[in-house]
Amino acid sequence: MAGILKKTTGLTGLAVSTRPHAELQLIYDKILRLLNKLPQDYFYRTSVEKLVKERSKILRESDDIAVVEEKIGHGQIETIIIDAKDELSLLETMLQHKPWQNLMEKAPAHQWTWPPYK
Repeated sequence: MAGILKKTTGLTGLAVSTRPHAELQLIYDKILRLLNKLPQDYFYRTSVEKLVKERSKILRESDDIAVVEEKIGHGQIETIIIDAKDELSLLETMLQHKPWQNLMEKAPAHQWTWPPYK
């Protein structure tokens, strides 16, 4: 792995990651394991699974952080790590609340119409 070339992220309060490849790959692996607990045809699962697999492949293909950042195209590796942690947190919440299941009560008529139904 290429050495750390930067001393700062330039973002207040965000330190440079000392092991970005390992940290990010660990988070992506955990996301993929947890996604297996969601229904296979659930749109959130398929979308996140595709994104994480693409980014994980980019991580495996390059040891150079600058190349990884450029290919992912979502800012510095440290912000990508934060986004991955946020995604993991959302996934854990979704597993707890199971939004793919049917509602306990039927939704009111016109609940999702706009402008509001009169």
